[in-house]
Amino acid sequence: MDKEKRIATRASFGEALKELGDENNKVVVLDADLSGATKTNTFAKAHPDRFFNMGIAEGNMIGVASGMASCGKIPFAASFAVFSTGRGYDQLRASVAYPNQNVKIVGTHYGLTVGEDGATHQMLEDLSLTRGLPNFTVLAPSDDISAKWAVKEAAKIKGPVYLRFCRLATPVIYDETQKFELGKGICFGDGKDGTVFAAGDMVCKALEAQEMLEKENIHIRVVDFHTIKPIDKELVLKCAKETEKLISIEDHSVYGGLGDAISDILISEYPKKLIKMGVRDEFGRSGKAEEVLKFYGLTPEKIVENIKK
Repeated sequence: MDKEKRIATRASFGEALKELGDENNKVVVLDADLSGATKTNTFAKAHPDRFFNMGIAEGNMIGVASGMASCGKIPFAASFAVFSTGRGYDQLRASVAYPNQNVKIVGTHYGLTVGEDGATHQMLEDLSLTRGLPNFTVLAPSDDISAKWAVKEAAKIKGPVYLRFCRLATPVIYDETQKFELGKGICFGDGKDGTVFAAGDMVCKALEAQEMLEKENIHIRVVDFHTIKPIDKELVLKCAKETEKLISIEDHSVYGGLGDAISDILISEYPKKLIKMGVRDEFGRSGKAEEVLKFYGLTPEKIVENIKK
């Protein structure tokens, strides 16, 4: 992990989207008047004839995207996560998931890391909403490299995809040689003392905790679940059988997200305790992103504490 090199995955999304548009003229992009923040403006500058600013009307944006998909286009419909999944949920369900349309829904600025924008914009339920929809694939990349892979992979999938990108610049974890596979988590280390399952911006927090624990001769493994749905069942069971303690961490509610996806597997296949780190049945609060994460216990230090308990 390169702690010095930090890139926001929303910026990686913008770059990859532009490259995808260069390669495939079926790709179209719709945005709800937030292209400067979601970084779809990179695509707009390169392909203005295939970019559509739909205004602050997310439900309509998703409905139009569904119509474009039915005509053979590959639409990416982007907004802040709280808007693209929250304000447009009816259309996600009835116009995208139910008819299994080839629409890619993008949520940037998710979770507590939206920071000062506060509870109204800190979307902590988007994984729950999209995981619960039939036909949806859900991707939550952790860094620049995996984010670019996720965009290209989403375009290959025939059907609805939700992509989750972070507002904050986060460390680059992978290099260009890394191989990614849909539905297959990536494991860092093979320590037997515990496993930390993570996604998105929490992967770097888990890797920091791994480094801290190594200094105390405690050896854990970290799993990056860039694909939340379908989840890597085999890897969950392997870690459950081989390691002493299991922890999941996510910038999301503990209800309906990564932790619950893992719990579903453990309950039915290999009953074992899972400590779920996330936001517990409450809304977020306004403040600097790192301070808010600390308030809710989403830090390397808290991971270390839970492993050592």
